[in-house]
Amino acid sequence: MLWKGSKAPRLVVYTLGLMIGNAAQAQSSVTLFGVLDAGLLYTSKTLDPVSGQNAGKQFSMIDGGEYYSQFGIVGSEDIGGGYKAKFRLVSGISIANGVLAHCNGNLFGCEAWVGIAGPPGEIKLGLQFSPFFLAVYDSDPRSLSLFGSGAVPLVDTVLGTGIFNANSMSYSSPVLSGLQASVLYAFGGEAGNFQAGRQYSARIKYQLGGLTINAAFFDGNGGGTAQTPIPTTLQYEGRMLGVGYQFGSLTAKASFVNYKVAGSFNNNVYGGGVTWYVMPTLDVNGGVWVTSDRNHTANHSVLAALGTDYFLSKATTLYAQVGMVNNHGAMNTGLSLTGAMYEVVGTSIGAVLGVRHTF
Repeated sequence: MLWKGSKAPRLVVYTLGLMIGNAAQAQSSVTLFGVLDAGLLYTSKTLDPVSGQNAGKQFSMIDGGEYYSQFGIVGSEDIGGGYKAKFRLVSGISIANGVLAHCNGNLFGCEAWVGIAGPPGEIKLGLQFSPFFLAVYDSDPRSLSLFGSGAVPLVDTVLGTGIFNANSMSYSSPVLSGLQASVLYAFGGEAGNFQAGRQYSARIKYQLGGLTINAAFFDGNGGGTAQTPIPTTLQYEGRMLGVGYQFGSLTAKASFVNYKVAGSFNNNVYGGGVTWYVMPTLDVNGGVWVTSDRNHTANHSVLAALGTDYFLSKATTLYAQVGMVNNHGAMNTGLSLTGAMYEVVGTSIGAVLGVRHTF
């Protein structure tokens, strides 16, 4: 092409400059991350799934002694005006055999959402954690460790329901004077029956100095189209209230959670404990969770656990945990979500040694 005069080349240079400038302003990032966690588990008793009786002691390698192994991709793009477009894809895996594990059993079955965040708050659409689950996590003294924590009575009772919410949209407000609210609605997806598989949840969180207060609920119907290898549409109602306070390097937390499962348990779970950073590289934590079935008070259990984490680096942690559970009636509270999710009547003890690496 032949240019006549000098204005056309200048226009091209100017246009290219605008394009480059706009591209620089709309900065984006994509990050691959993951967690690898493996442990050696011992339990004094093992539930035989056929007879319901004690099958004896066990010693085994498990994936996820403290946290579930996973890999994921997270990204964000600055779209101007204080707003960002965001996405997150997370898949649970087993480093013991390389298969999909944890979460809802699907590829990217932990989280798969896209959203917009800005001054008015954040909106997300897709597979995501419910505000109820996040409040339970925030109020647990052992951060919902897969061994000996509030995660055990949660998953024992409702499996993945209320944790991995498919077909959902959520909104989280900005933090105003320490107060933040979050709501979620999940569409069941069944034509002609809007109630099948419908789920909704809400949470209010308040922080003032070292004090944190959480209140949340979950309500979900059975059915719908979000059928997954790990059930996530069990019909139940959840209610919780939690409080925590940080005293320097020590944090104390307590919570009350109710899981009302249609046609089954109506469990109250009372939990509490502390985590103490003895030094920046050493954390000691422990807790107790008492579960009682309101429909049949003879069904109850006590779960107690103590753990320690030693941080070899920012990415690698060695951990050790010991726990005890005592079941009565039809209660079958376990010690670990991996390897010992359900336990027999009576007292069982267990321990796990493991290593976790993040990247």
